[in-house]
Amino acid sequence: MALPPILQQTRIPVIASPLFIISNPDLVIAQCKSGVIGSFPALNARPAPVLHEWLDRITTELAEYNEQNPDRPAAPFAVNQIVHKSNDRLMHDVEACVKFKVPVVITSLGARVEVNDAIHSYGGVVLHDIINVVFAHKALEKGADGLIAVCTGAGGHAGTLSPFALIQEIREFFDGPLALSGAIANGGAVAAAQAMGADFGYIGSAFISCHEANAEAGYKDMIVESKAGDIVYSNLFTGVHGNYLAPSISKAGLDPNDLPESDPSKMNFGSGGNQGAKAWKDIWGSGQGIGHVKSRLSVAEFVDRLDREYKGAVSALQSGRAFDVAAEIKA
Repeated sequence: MALPPILQQTRIPVIASPLFIISNPDLVIAQCKSGVIGSFPALNARPAPVLHEWLDRITTELAEYNEQNPDRPAAPFAVNQIVHKSNDRLMHDVEACVKFKVPVVITSLGARVEVNDAIHSYGGVVLHDIINVVFAHKALEKGADGLIAVCTGAGGHAGTLSPFALIQEIREFFDGPLALSGAIANGGAVAAAQAMGADFGYIGSAFISCHEANAEAGYKDMIVESKAGDIVYSNLFTGVHGNYLAPSISKAGLDPNDLPESDPSKMNFGSGGNQGAKAWKDIWGSGQGIGHVKSRLSVAEFVDRLDREYKGAVSALQSGRAFDVAAEIKA
């Protein structure tokens, strides 16, 4: 099945994942201008009327950019909607997406027919993130156009399945748009995702250290300084299992090696821990791929490197040789 035309308008097959608190118009616009699909959670725009301001700015600036750069237009952008019952802004935010004809909407933590129908009303595309085939079937039954397979090693709320297992099972019953999330931080990993059957690599944590990201300096530095072994998987902070930076947990006064379990029925997406520590604000999310992040770059610089790595990896696959990721970092 061919990708919808809007999803074909990328420089490299990458979707920048929506980062709670961190993704803002500056980051999204820079990602789209660099040629990857930029995204942000609707809930980042606070209070609710601010979402209209963000969408107006993003659509206006990208339209102006495209008019000035017809030979290299920007990639489309996406808005993430949390479909969980705790989100009392959902329909307000969906209506904003309809008004501004947001090209791609990413739905999470539930799937609702009325949301998908609203986005389809103007020709938008809905991608739903899932952690197993049960949720994948439910999302497709309710009208999602594509899936984001959130596998082990992904930042924030992550699954536990290997991408090799989940992607192959999804491809047994679905041939539509499919992105892979889970420790992807370089162009070689994007090429590998495609080799196993995905259409896109879904990258989040590696963008946190970029200049345009709305993350404090300490968070960006921690991303640069940390590796896969510094990631802790816990449900303590929101009621849903996710991956977090161990140094941020220690900084909050908790032992990252001895965290209690949380009650999933008390899902809150914001509080947890002790001493007032809050998920995302104090307890910092991150995926396992950050060992590839060696310095703080602009989005343009990072995507340029992704592009070189991706092309190098594709060439290596075609010629039957291994791609040297470490050499690309040093280049």
